[in-house]
Amino acid sequence: MSEQRLDGKVSIVTGGASGIGAATVRLFAEKGAYVVIADIQDELGKEVATSIGTDKVTYRHCDVRDEKQVEETVAFTVDKYGGLDIMFSNAGVGGSQSSVLDLDLKDFDNTMAVNLRGYAVCIKHAARVMVARKTRGSIICTASTVGSESVSGFDGKGYVSSKSAILGLVRTTCGDLGEYGIRVNSISPYLVATPLASKVLNLDATKVEELGVAAANLKGIVLKPIHIAQAALFLASDQSAYVSGHDLVVDGGFLAVNQTFKFIQQSSKA
Repeated sequence: MSEQRLDGKVSIVTGGASGIGAATVRLFAEKGAYVVIADIQDELGKEVATSIGTDKVTYRHCDVRDEKQVEETVAFTVDKYGGLDIMFSNAGVGGSQSSVLDLDLKDFDNTMAVNLRGYAVCIKHAARVMVARKTRGSIICTASTVGSESVSGFDGKGYVSSKSAILGLVRTTCGDLGEYGIRVNSISPYLVATPLASKVLNLDATKVEELGVAAANLKGIVLKPIHIAQAALFLASDQSAYVSGHDLVVDGGFLAVNQTFKFIQQSSKA
């Protein structure tokens, strides 16, 4: 199998100007894909595209809360590169952190608009093009380990709600699109030191990594954006040709281990 696993394929990466998105843009381009970065961080997005090469990567301003902008970005991609094979819906916001007693519903609505409605819109318009062109495409969504039913206590009500709902969105759209040969999957990362995580936790990247390492189950490795990009590459490529409706958890076994009992056990030995 060719090392260029995405050779000639056309992809859109929302939220591709920084963090996990930027790492994925670089990896997809390295593996032979044409990539459109869809983001609202214009300066950063253009910098990423220029650093890779504008013959392979193009930046386009796109606010996923606006369905028209998403539809136009998909149309732009098809016009420029001749099709659409991969949609990586990755744009997201952290939202405010608070008790439900102090819930800011305006902030909650905005978080859901970006992190859930925006994903639904991306799936809708990517799938329409793929169906019309008979493309056996791959649609990937960024979820999170905080969206798992086994994790609680995180104060981002909108963030957790949206990430939990993405799992249901992936399953139901997988059911719609399977007959067309289109795969829909999600990735649930553990804590990664992205600009978004730093903003939510109000910590610099080094401190976020230290926090993640301290709470991690799998020791000896620090989770980086490239590890999530590699998971996206697998789901985008033909190596996952029969994988659909799946949530690929990249957490070093964090969800598989009951952290409460682990803490009690370690404390009893102290």
